[in-house]
Amino acid sequence: MQKITPFLWFDGNAEEAVNLYTSLFPDSKITSVTRNPKGAPGPEGAVLTMGFELFGQKFAALNGGPMYKFTEAVSFVVNCETQEEVDKYWDALLADGGKTQACGWLKDKFGLSWQITPTILPELLAAGGKKSERVMQAMMQMIKLDIAELKRAAEEV
Repeated sequence: MQKITPFLWFDGNAEEAVNLYTSLFPDSKITSVTRNPKGAPGPEGAVLTMGFELFGQKFAALNGGPMYKFTEAVSFVVNCETQEEVDKYWDALLADGGKTQACGWLKDKFGLSWQITPTILPELLAAGGKKSERVMQAMMQMIKLDIAELKRAAEEV
């Protein structure tokens, strides 16, 4: 059993969010659905909680109502090997009302923050010196991260 499970609070659209996330990421699935019993605060039979996995990582979703909203204080990093992978996740998570943010961050239509990050970025930033400075400057100018541009910045003389 996984010791810690991220538990996400939604305002009535947990099922829609979980369906999107599990359809987008490999090695993902819905593992459980709990529905409101008679007498629950929400409509009888509506989704109360859902268990799901993304890339094999367990999560839980709750239709808790409008009291709490997601903030950037919690985000999920998606490590991407290729630009095609960056583009795929970026476009899918922005669809139908998501919002772009700087440096590879976005909020999906549910308000959840994601960092769509090329795996080469930490390596380029860890190089040190002028190379890291150039990569950082390039990244700071980007909305969606561009692997070719990050590599170009690292190689400048």
